[in-house]
Amino acid sequence: MCGIAGLIHRNGSSNIGREMTDMLRALKHRGPDSTGFAIYGEPEKGEYVLRFKVAEQEELALGHHIHAEIADRRAKVDALLKEMGVNVTELADATEYAFRYQIVFDGDLKKLADRIEDIEGAEILSIGNALELIKDLGDANVVSDQYGLGDFIGTHGIGHTRMATESDVDIRSAHPYWAYPYNDIAVVHNGQITNYWLMRRELERAGQRFVSDCDSELLAVYTAANLEKGISLEDSLTKSIGEIDGVFTYLVATKDELGMAKDTMAAKPMVLYETDDLVALASEEVSIRAIVPHEIDTYDPYDEEVRVWRA
Repeated sequence: MCGIAGLIHRNGSSNIGREMTDMLRALKHRGPDSTGFAIYGEPEKGEYVLRFKVAEQEELALGHHIHAEIADRRAKVDALLKEMGVNVTELADATEYAFRYQIVFDGDLKKLADRIEDIEGAEILSIGNALELIKDLGDANVVSDQYGLGDFIGTHGIGHTRMATESDVDIRSAHPYWAYPYNDIAVVHNGQITNYWLMRRELERAGQRFVSDCDSELLAVYTAANLEKGISLEDSLTKSIGEIDGVFTYLVATKDELGMAKDTMAAKPMVLYETDDLVALASEEVSIRAIVPHEIDTYDPYDEEVRVWRA
């Protein structure tokens, strides 16, 4: 079933971490297995935030040796960053297995991402000037508290509560998906893509890389490939309705935009609330009411509807 939510402030920043936590907490019944956030802060010129993990949560139960293995994997990442000339200006341990590094790097992001993920157990969650992608097992409160998101100030974000149906309950299969290896693009999705393997092979032949077998990642890679060609976000969303088969509603965020698209059958729900200052979208109205408690008028987007808002 799953639940998705998005939020964008059009006139400045807000406590986007707390707002997204409240929205996703209200959707817990749609997906209790994992929760994910893609939240966008104020970008610092020339700096990136690198979010990565070196283990899955369940690996911690394998015994004492795994803790040494996790430490070794992180040490290998640190050594690689030094080798590639990456300047780590700030670092934080979100958990024993997941980390946040603020870095300065003027090289090839794809090469950096490829080299990091060549290290056994290492997986990049996101690299962004504005984007920080956080996902883990548990509900919104658990993940938000674990990663300290309650004080995150930013302009917009998207999030997902997942009920696992066709893939494992692990961080790799959780949403959102970063559009590897592109800066600041993330996607959340509710639905099923029936031509996933056909489109994935086409994108792989064009040089794109996938890090999971989840059909939702296709939307992230597809969007990034279009934007790299100079296609606008709105045109990419419109194009996807004709090229992607299945039932889907999805949200895309970039460093300064939030977009949505629904398929031709519009089988997957989406509710929209919009004012001059704020746009909020979610699978259910209860999620929007979690942050806008006064009386509100909401709107259900139509089939094949595409919308894009700018921060």
